[in-house]
Amino acid sequence: MSFITAPRIHDGHNWLPAGTTLQLADDGTILAILNVAPEGTTHYEGVIAPAFVNVHCHIELSHMKGVIPEGTGLMPFLQSVPRYRNTFTEEDKTQARHAAAAAMWQNGIAAVGDIANTTDAQDVRMALPGMYFHTFVEALGFTPANAGRSFGFAEATWQAYAAQAAGNEGRLRQSIVPHAPYSVSQALFGLIDRFQPTSIVSIHNQESAAENEFYQQGTGGVCALLGGMGIDYSSFTPTGRPSLPSYLPWLSATHPIVLVHNTQSTVADVAFAHQHAPEVYWCLCPNANLYIEGRLPDVVMLMDEGARICLGTDSLASNHQLCILSEMATLHRHFPHIGWETLLRWATTNGAAALHLADRVGSIRPGIRPGLVLINNMDVPDAIPWVERLF
Repeated sequence: MSFITAPRIHDGHNWLPAGTTLQLADDGTILAILNVAPEGTTHYEGVIAPAFVNVHCHIELSHMKGVIPEGTGLMPFLQSVPRYRNTFTEEDKTQARHAAAAAMWQNGIAAVGDIANTTDAQDVRMALPGMYFHTFVEALGFTPANAGRSFGFAEATWQAYAAQAAGNEGRLRQSIVPHAPYSVSQALFGLIDRFQPTSIVSIHNQESAAENEFYQQGTGGVCALLGGMGIDYSSFTPTGRPSLPSYLPWLSATHPIVLVHNTQSTVADVAFAHQHAPEVYWCLCPNANLYIEGRLPDVVMLMDEGARICLGTDSLASNHQLCILSEMATLHRHFPHIGWETLLRWATTNGAAALHLADRVGSIRPGIRPGLVLINNMDVPDAIPWVERLF
């Protein structure tokens, strides 16, 4: 048992009163939150907070760090991923994803929503027994006639992850999800929707203007992307509306929804999502957005509209590091009026809620073992904040 304190402690929701001390079990479980520091308390400089939740990551792409240059735009980026992802040896891929996962742990991440197109990341899920994984197995296929085959491939991948999770369901979870509105047909959406009617659905949402143009007019960069990959989209009929109100009705309201990126989302989109889906989270990956398109979501609008915001890193193909603190620092730099109290809430409690892990991580309260981090240089002008893991 031990006692720790710091000038500021964030419990995942708000700042705790000055002088708060945490009583911990040897394994890091929170035993009590005290308003005095007993004799023998360890005093840290900096900010103590719950370990972070990375709601959106692609660990299996870790070997592609630095392969795709910055600023290509989303459509060329997407063309580059399949072109280069398999030009590495299996040993290179394995080493890269293990190194990336270990770095996430050192960067204070306790849980991750990991996108999977393959079973490659199974080894990482077992290599880090202290980290929670919700694996989002992506289904892809825009040709309606091939929906069954596309879903079958995703289901086989899901089965492999589900078998691995047997007996460890509290830490390892998985669901089948659509990749994006421009890569999944309505027929395939239907198969995903019916497979697990209450599963968490994560989807890349409105990450590029081309996505909305495709749904509104049937023209633009998505056409070039699909045509360049030999994908038949001739059966697609534009809806005349942006992508989100076009595809979201294809998912039952029983699904919790995680909308990822949202750089093109508007007030009307947010209102539609909140009306259709009782539980929807807006996951921001600002460093990846800047890496690919040099654009950030309208964060102020999302806040004004009551969006529940959480944070992700995307992949090392589109980011220089898998670090939630870095994502917070980027948002704080571009939106300095958004305080660290709010940013830490997005990085902890909201992320845990989005992945349905709020009973295990994301907050400081007696009875849970969320992992604890110490953040340094948070409020030092022109300094880069950095994090170290305490538990």
